[in-house]
Amino acid sequence: MQLGLVGLGRMGFNMRERLRAAGHEVVGYDRNPDVSDAASVAEMVEKLAGPRIVWIMVPHGDPTRQTIEELSGLLSAGDLVIEGGNSKFTDDQANAALLAENDIKYVDVGVSGGVWGAKNGYGLMAGGDAEDVERALPIFDALRPEGPREEGFAHAGPVGAGHYAKMVHNGIEYGLMQAYAEGFELLAASDVVTDVPATIKAWSKGTVVRSWLLDLLVRALDEDPELSELRGYVQDSGEGRWTIEEAINNAVPAPVMTAALYARFASRQEDSPAMKAVSALRNQFGGHAVQKSEG
Repeated sequence: MQLGLVGLGRMGFNMRERLRAAGHEVVGYDRNPDVSDAASVAEMVEKLAGPRIVWIMVPHGDPTRQTIEELSGLLSAGDLVIEGGNSKFTDDQANAALLAENDIKYVDVGVSGGVWGAKNGYGLMAGGDAEDVERALPIFDALRPEGPREEGFAHAGPVGAGHYAKMVHNGIEYGLMQAYAEGFELLAASDVVTDVPATIKAWSKGTVVRSWLLDLLVRALDEDPELSELRGYVQDSGEGRWTIEEAINNAVPAPVMTAALYARFASRQEDSPAMKAVSALRNQFGGHAVQKSEG
């Protein structure tokens, strides 16, 4: 198949390579001319034969909305736009409605796999009409991992379902990473275990906590056994927040994912105002010792 691909960053570039390796023709556009196959989105569209398929892999929010708006004026009736970034699922209805004004189809796809996807394949969760998803199946099959389709691809539901599924996936990811991180810290704080990296590596086979995330932690510890080269400062992409918002909206208890998100917030505070208040209260009611700030 032939495909236009807007956004050739860490994910988009590797996706283009995997698609080409599978025999698909990909015309990519990126603001970086060193990796772009076209000088503009318009030129990329001109190089595609109709009916066209264009996949968007740019940051969520304004960059995605602006790209959708630009494509709505360049594509023709019957063309298909696939939005594969990390957009909030509520944006998909607006994107689909804008494109539908010109009878352009829309599918949203949650994509998981990170920088390893080029080699291992990507987990894909699609949202949209069945006929639009079916039309793009050769592309999805090239991107997903080898093996049964259902183990790496799902048509999750109507427009918005793909990004909703990816949002929940990332909320789970937050919780898993936090659990591994807390286990690492406890092992490192104890004087009972003397080889923390070896202990964690021993969990890689045969244990119930084995996973690809654990393998990646083992890899990180092989490179830096005490993680001394890193700061304990963790950003969040937004999907963890959206997951918790949806848990609240649906009255679904999600204590693990919520705590993991809050732990990321705490990682960014060098001197927590909340903990200052706790220290002050302990001193006020119990006369407990406090540590004065420097300066």
